[in-house]
Amino acid sequence: MIEKQTYEELEEETSNLNRILAESIKQEKILNSVFEEDEEVRFEDLFKIEDIQKIQDEFAKATGIASIITRPDGRHITKPSNFCRLCNDIIRKTEKGVADCLRSDALIGRYHPDGPIIQECLGCGLWDAGTGISVGGHHIANWLIGQIRDETQTEESIRQYAESIGVNEEIAIEAFHEVPVMSLEKFNEISNLLFTFSNQLAKIAYQNLKQNRLIKEMRATERILLAREQEINSIFRATPAGMGVVSDRVLQKMNERLCEMVGYSRDELIGQNARFLYLNDDEYTYVGEEKYRQIRDQGTGTVETKFLCKNGRIKNILLSSTPLDLNDLSKGVTFTALDITSLKLKESELLESERKYRSIMEAMEEPIYICSSDYMVEFANPAMLERCGRDVVGEACYKAIHGLDSKCPWCILENGNGVKKKEVLSPQDNRMYHISTSPIIHGDESTSTLMILRDITEFSKMQSNLKQAQKMESIGTLAGGIAHDFNNILSPIFGYVELTRDRLPEESREYGQLGEVLKAAERARELVKQILTFSRESEHVLKPLQSQIIIKEALKLLRASIPTIIEIKQRINPHCRMIMADPVHIHQIIMNLCTNAFHAMEEGGGTLDVNLDEIEITDEASEALLITPGEYVCLTVSDTGTGMSQEVIERMFEPYFTTKDENKGTGLGLSIIYGIVKDYGGHINVASQPGKGSEFNIFLPVFHEKEAPQKIKENALTEKGNERILLIDDEESIVEMVTEMLGRFGYQVTSRINSIHALELFRSKPNDFDLVITDMMMPHMTGEQLAEEMIKIRGNIPIIICTGFSETITKEKAEYNGVKGFLMKPVSMKELSGKVREVLEENKIESED
Repeated sequence: MIEKQTYEELEEETSNLNRILAESIKQEKILNSVFEEDEEVRFEDLFKIEDIQKIQDEFAKATGIASIITRPDGRHITKPSNFCRLCNDIIRKTEKGVADCLRSDALIGRYHPDGPIIQECLGCGLWDAGTGISVGGHHIANWLIGQIRDETQTEESIRQYAESIGVNEEIAIEAFHEVPVMSLEKFNEISNLLFTFSNQLAKIAYQNLKQNRLIKEMRATERILLAREQEINSIFRATPAGMGVVSDRVLQKMNERLCEMVGYSRDELIGQNARFLYLNDDEYTYVGEEKYRQIRDQGTGTVETKFLCKNGRIKNILLSSTPLDLNDLSKGVTFTALDITSLKLKESELLESERKYRSIMEAMEEPIYICSSDYMVEFANPAMLERCGRDVVGEACYKAIHGLDSKCPWCILENGNGVKKKEVLSPQDNRMYHISTSPIIHGDESTSTLMILRDITEFSKMQSNLKQAQKMESIGTLAGGIAHDFNNILSPIFGYVELTRDRLPEESREYGQLGEVLKAAERARELVKQILTFSRESEHVLKPLQSQIIIKEALKLLRASIPTIIEIKQRINPHCRMIMADPVHIHQIIMNLCTNAFHAMEEGGGTLDVNLDEIEITDEASEALLITPGEYVCLTVSDTGTGMSQEVIERMFEPYFTTKDENKGTGLGLSIIYGIVKDYGGHINVASQPGKGSEFNIFLPVFHEKEAPQKIKENALTEKGNERILLIDDEESIVEMVTEMLGRFGYQVTSRINSIHALELFRSKPNDFDLVITDMMMPHMTGEQLAEEMIKIRGNIPIIICTGFSETITKEKAEYNGVKGFLMKPVSMKELSGKVREVLEENKIESED
């Protein structure tokens, strides 16, 4: 567009200049304005002084009159001509005389357009005349003549003036008589002739000046036009757009870029009708009609079309046209042709990208919106509109998306650009969202932000459950480790008390006191069993059972102990299938949960709801509950009591954590329940809020007939023997105690406190032992590893493993690896002798077979 306007301006300026030039020659008004008001015009600049001096001298010689040309201020321009001696050599040689002459010259030199000024000299009284010379309204010079006398000038007047200026009177009188004598009438005629001549001289000068000025202006204009034409031609050649001129749609002129664009040479294009560049007649006609319609309405026309190039390629062209003369389109039209093929391709790609973008946005299930830097919603996908329930475009994001009255406290728009992620709980729907943002930078450098909301409410619950499970697993491991150490401590207590008590008569006081020690140790062992139950490492009897029967029996017991201000409601489905469990554990679960509920409602009363039903856990639900999909019996215990804070919920399964008073529990109840449920492959789900009660959901797998209950072997009767036993334990006190125990039953015991040394002994004498008893957790080699090595040496060697706790070994795993017996510390004499006898007898039977 710029190039087209420049060419158009050149044509218009040329036309205007020619018009002005023609009018300036014809109009006097314009000619009279050659000079500016403040412009200085000098006589010397308009005339050649040598020529003027010659004319002046000839005029003075012809008329016999003195003559000189001065500036308006009186300074001489030419040299005096025919000045008389009286004025030149006498009067003008005195100070007063020259002053009088100058004043007189100034008076007669005033510009007077109607004729010359004629008067007597202010000094000697001779007649003088003057006419001003004006060029273009500027008074530039005076032509002065005079120094003549007639009968009015006398010797007396000269004498008096000579006396006044201080010159010799006789010399003045003598010079006076030399002054030319002329009648005043004749002097007037000569003065008028001078006036006419001066005016003619001024006109000639003015005409010369006008011509010179016009010539200069024309030359300056020519230079400007030439420079502009060169500039336009340079632009015409260098512009990246095709440019040309058409007349009646016939190509008259074009730049090289247009030739390159269509593939034709300039000779092939000039004189051709533009029709051959178009795909068809319809397109040619449409462009012409639309272009000229726009030119008539707007002065310019822009049309998008297609050109058929010489090589057969089709290019998208943006064609813009402007006439050289808006009043006469026949003079021609300039046009620019911009190749927009790549732009159209990019536009198409952009539209395709936008379609893909919108398709993606509309197909995504996550709510998405775009927000401006001033927090206004610029776009929202269908998922977001569905979430908000209306079209929120144009609304404040914090109000529309999150239901807040001011900027979100977690707002991440002001923290710079770049991708950001944050998890927030939206007050709008009280759900947890993972918000990811990405900046969108616009062409004007303003920035919007793309926001993607991913609902992670269920995931957060899963994550919370997983963290809880991991924490409980860690606590369980810790509890198991403590139980292991505690059992090692209890083992010698049990053993030595039993050994000592066995030596005393039953009626003795010491016998009774040691019995009390055994009772305390027994209570300690039960406490360890509870810890092991929490850590899911204790042995228990599992069998198929109807849980509803046990629950109803437990509720009958509870009803008798719970005050009547607490209402007990039960909905027990009698058709629930059996579960694989220990009846004691189920009873323990219901009693613990209901007792906790009672304590939560103890002061104000309330309702205790106990429900039992059968449900199916789907794949989706199983991820949130962290259990495998399948059929479960669900036990629900809820109350309307005080409820629990989130902090309490997170810690309630920890051993010894309790919110109860000192006399209302040890804090092991829920931790033991947790261990039982997890050991059964179930799950506990808890929901509670302060002041709104609590609800516990216990999920236990349904028993299917193909599952076989575990068989628990009965310990053999305590019997004596004389077999050879290899005993290994890293605790010396335990080795001494067990050695003495086994010795009392008649066994021959060889002991070692190092598993490596024990293996070397067995490898050297594998047939010297009838039984091996080893601890599980020992330095260098565990009891399991030691047993494997010994079985490799002698495959039929019976081995018993003793452990206080181990995550890596169970009774079933030990038996699978060839171990014949498994004992949990602390072990009583009866348990030890019975297990030894049982293993030895079973081994004899297997050897005979």
